[in-house]
Amino acid sequence: MRTDLFALRHIGIREEDLAHMLKIIEAENLEQLVYETIPDEIRLKEPLRLDDPMSEHKFLAHLQELAKKNRVFRSYIGLGYHESLTPSVIKRNILENPGWYTAYTPYQAEIAQGRLEALLNFQTMVCDLTGMEIANASLLDESTAAAEAMTMLFAVRNREQKKNNVNKFFVSQDVLPQTLSLLKTRSTPLGIELVVGNHKEFGFGNDFYGVLLQYPGKYGQIHTYSDFISNATKNNIKVSVAADILSLVLLTPPGELGADIVVGTTQRFGIPLGYGGPHAAYFATKEEYKRHIPGRIIGVTKDMDGNSALRMALQTREQHIKRDKATSNICTAQVLLAVMAGIYAVYHGSKGLKYIAEKVHRTAVTLAESLERMGLYQLNTSFFDTIAVKCDANRLRPIAEEHEINFLYIDADTVSISVNEATSLNDLNQIISVFSKALGEKEMDSIQTLSDQSAILEEVVRISPFLENPVFNSYHSETELMRYIKKLERKDLSLNHSMISLGSCTMKLNAASEMLPISWTNWGNIHPFVPVAQAEGYQIVLRGLEKDLTEITGFAGTSLQPNSGAQGEYTGLMVIRAYHESRNEGHRNICIIPASAHGTNPASAVMAGMQVVVTKTDEKGNIDVADLEEKVAKYADNLAALMVTYPSTHGVFESSIKHITKLIHDHGGQVYMDGANMNAQVGLTNPASIGADVCHLNLHKTFAIPHGGGGPGVGPICVAEQLVPFLPGNPVINTGGEKAISGISAAPWGSSLACLISYGYIKMLGEQGLTHSTKIAILNANYIKHRLSGKYNVLYSGENGRAAHEMIIDCRPFKQNGIEVVDIAKRLMDYGFHAPTVSFPVSGTVMIEPTESESLGELDRFCDAMLSIREEIDVSDTDSPNNVLKNAPHTLEMVTSDDWNYPYSRQKAAFPLPYVSGNKFWPSVRRVDDAFGDRNLICTCTPIEAYMEV
Repeated sequence: MRTDLFALRHIGIREEDLAHMLKIIEAENLEQLVYETIPDEIRLKEPLRLDDPMSEHKFLAHLQELAKKNRVFRSYIGLGYHESLTPSVIKRNILENPGWYTAYTPYQAEIAQGRLEALLNFQTMVCDLTGMEIANASLLDESTAAAEAMTMLFAVRNREQKKNNVNKFFVSQDVLPQTLSLLKTRSTPLGIELVVGNHKEFGFGNDFYGVLLQYPGKYGQIHTYSDFISNATKNNIKVSVAADILSLVLLTPPGELGADIVVGTTQRFGIPLGYGGPHAAYFATKEEYKRHIPGRIIGVTKDMDGNSALRMALQTREQHIKRDKATSNICTAQVLLAVMAGIYAVYHGSKGLKYIAEKVHRTAVTLAESLERMGLYQLNTSFFDTIAVKCDANRLRPIAEEHEINFLYIDADTVSISVNEATSLNDLNQIISVFSKALGEKEMDSIQTLSDQSAILEEVVRISPFLENPVFNSYHSETELMRYIKKLERKDLSLNHSMISLGSCTMKLNAASEMLPISWTNWGNIHPFVPVAQAEGYQIVLRGLEKDLTEITGFAGTSLQPNSGAQGEYTGLMVIRAYHESRNEGHRNICIIPASAHGTNPASAVMAGMQVVVTKTDEKGNIDVADLEEKVAKYADNLAALMVTYPSTHGVFESSIKHITKLIHDHGGQVYMDGANMNAQVGLTNPASIGADVCHLNLHKTFAIPHGGGGPGVGPICVAEQLVPFLPGNPVINTGGEKAISGISAAPWGSSLACLISYGYIKMLGEQGLTHSTKIAILNANYIKHRLSGKYNVLYSGENGRAAHEMIIDCRPFKQNGIEVVDIAKRLMDYGFHAPTVSFPVSGTVMIEPTESESLGELDRFCDAMLSIREEIDVSDTDSPNNVLKNAPHTLEMVTSDDWNYPYSRQKAAFPLPYVSGNKFWPSVRRVDDAFGDRNLICTCTPIEAYMEV
C-alpha cells in the first residue's frame, strides 16, 4: 500500500472492494460502468494536463514555501478590512475542528441544534449592536449585503412609488469603493438608477426610493446622520447604513437613528483577513421586513414535547418556492465564520468588546495627536479608528514600504491610516518613525501610553446597553468557553460522525492536509488590497488554481471572484449579458431554464435582467427536447441563454445534450452549465465537451472546501474564449478581463483563503486521482442503487440503467402506509445518519449522493438503515400516528423516561440495528414544529420564560 499516495486516503473504496461492488452492479470493470453511464460523444479522449500528484507531506512543504513568498506587512489600509486577533480557543475548537467545519446547512434541525444556537447568538449580537429588530444568519461580504439592501428596498417600495416607477437610489460618496462597484453591477439589470454624491447636498426628491450611507465613512469621518435619516423618512425614502460593527460598540446604533437596514462585515470579530475572505457579513432590518430579508434566519420554536428548539425560519422565502419571483438568489451564507464571530462576542462579552473598541479608538487618537504635533494636518473632525492625513504621499510610500507598512494612499497629498485590534505601541512608534523620515525631521520621543481623549462627538456616543443576554456573560474563561463550544458541537451531526449523502451537495472528505494551511499566519494575515507583489504566494496559488480549473472544464479562462455557487450563477449570466451587449445584441434577454432546475437558477436570471422561460422535462427526467425546440424557435430573436445542470438534477447524463447546446448556439444564445454535479464529470467529460460556454463550479462541493454548516462557499466561473474579456474586475486591484464587468464580490479574488483547500485537493490528487475519484463516485451511487433495488423505486436512470453520481428515490408510494418522506428523513437520525436531500427536485423523494470518500462499510450501513426503515414502513399502522417513524427522532430524554407509551421497544426506537450502539448519535430535540416557529417568530436569544409565554 502506497502510504504517500493521497488518493488512497481520499477515496474510501479499497482495491479489494471493487470486485464485490462491480458484481453487485453487474459490471465487469469501472471502464464498462463509465461507458454505460456517460455518452461516448462527450467523453474525454485525452487525460487532463495536470501536474503529477504530490504526497501530503510534499504539499504541506510546498505551501510553506509559497507562504514565505507572501510579505506580511502591517497593513493600515482599512476599507472594511482590518487585522483581528482570533482567540486560540476559537481557532482550535471551531476553525480547525471537523465537528464544526464539515457540518451541512441546518435543514435537519433536530441534528443541528448546536450551530443553530451559535447562529442565534450571532443574530442577537448583530441586533444588539445595530439597534435593529431582526437579523439574518450572515451573508457573503459587506458589499454583497449592501447590494441586497438596495434590491430589498427596491422590492418593497410602496404601491404609489411603484406606480410612478420610482427607481433612484442615492449612494453616499463615502461608501467603500468595492461596494459602489457591486451596486453598479446589481443595479443595472434591474433598472435601478444610482446617484452618487454628498449626502449633505441630497435634496430628498420624491423620485428616490432609498439611500445608502457609510458609518463611519470610507476614510474614517463619522457623520451625524440623525437629521438626514429623519428627513429621508419624512419623504418616504428608506435608509440603509453600512456600519463598522466594532465602532457600534461606541457609536449610536443606526437603528436608534431610524435606519431601515444596517449591513456590514463581522471580519474584525476574530476572523483572519485571508486576502479577502471568507468573512461573514451581517444584515439587520426592521420586523416589518421579515418576509423580505435575504438569506437565512434562525428562529425559536418548540418540538413535539413542547420543549424549546431552533430551526431555520420562514422557509417560504427560499428560492425553491419563489423561483423567478425571488428578489435574491442567496443560497450559501458564511456560517462557519458567523459562528466564529458570534463566539468571539460570547467570549469577550460587552465589557470585553468595549475594552477592545476603546483601545482601538485611543490608538487612533494617539496617532492623530502625534502626527499633528509634527505639523501634519488631520482631516477627520470625528473618527473611530481611521484618520486622513495631508502629506506628500509619493515621498511617504517608499519609506513606509521599506519598513513593511501599508497605508491607503487616497491621492498625492492624502494618506488614510486605519488602526486595529492588533496595533501596539511599538506599531504606533514605527508609524511615527516613518513619517519623521518622510518629513526629514528628527524622530520624536517614543509613545509610552495611549491618549485618554476621544474623537467621537458627544451626539453620536452610544448610551444604550448591548449583549446583556446570559450567553454573552457566562463563558469568559477559556475553560468555560471550550466546554460551551463542545456542548454545542455534540448536538450536531457532521461528517466526522457518519456519511452525509446529500444529492447535489457532494459532502466529501475535507482532508486535514487541505485544511491545515488556512491557519498559517502568512496566509491569514494578508489584506486584500495590498500591492500584488506582496502577495506572490497567493498569486501563485490563485493563478495555479485558475489554470487547473480551466483545464478541468475545457474552457479558456476562470474567475475566482464569486464567493458562492449562486453568485457564480449570477456572474456567468452577467458575463453572457455583457457579451451580447458587446455585439449590439443587448435586446437578448430570454433565459430558458428546465423545470427541474435549482431555484437559484431562475432567481439569478431575473437578477441579471433576464426573462425566464421554463422548458419541460420528460418522464425520464431529461429535458423535453421537443418542448425546448418549440421555445427556442419562439424566442429566437431574443434568446440570451439556456441554463442547464449536467448531469441533470435527476442524476442522469442526458444523451441529447450536444443537440441541445447546438440548438441554443444556432439561435444566437449562450449555454450556461450549472456545476453542482461536476463531481460526475472531472476527468471523464467536461462542460466544453457538452457545448457549454460558461459554468460555475462549487468548490465547496466537487473541490473539497468544507460546507461549514452552511458556508463558506466558493463559486468560480470558467468560460469559453469569447467570454474571457468580460470576467469581473475590482475597483481597487486590477483583475478580470479586458472588458471586465464591475465587481461581483468585495475582494478581487473573492474568498482567497478558502481557495488554498481546492488548490491542495487538485495538487494532491493529480489527473489520475481526480479521474478515479469521479469513477468511484459513480460506482458508489450505482452500488446504493442496486442494493436498494426492489425495496425502493429509483425514479430516473440513464439509457443503460445507470445513475450518475446521485439518484432519486421515490417515497410517495409510502403515503398509503401513512408515511411521508419527512418521516423517513427523521427516522434516519435514529440510525445515525443525516437524511439525503429531501423533496428536491421532486416532491416526496430523497436524492442520494454518497461521493467517492465513503468506504464500503459506510455505504452498507446506510443501505442497511434504508432497508430497515423500509421494513418499518411495511408494518406501520395507517390509522395510528403512534409508530416508530412518526415519532422519530427519539431523544435520550425520551428513551430514558419513566413513561414509555409506545407500541415498540426502547431498543427499537434508539438502537434499531446492531451497529448503532457502537457509535450512537442522540438528536438533542424531538421533531420540531416549523409552523409554530413561523407564526411566533423569535430570532434572538430571548429568555426561555418569555418564549414559553408565546
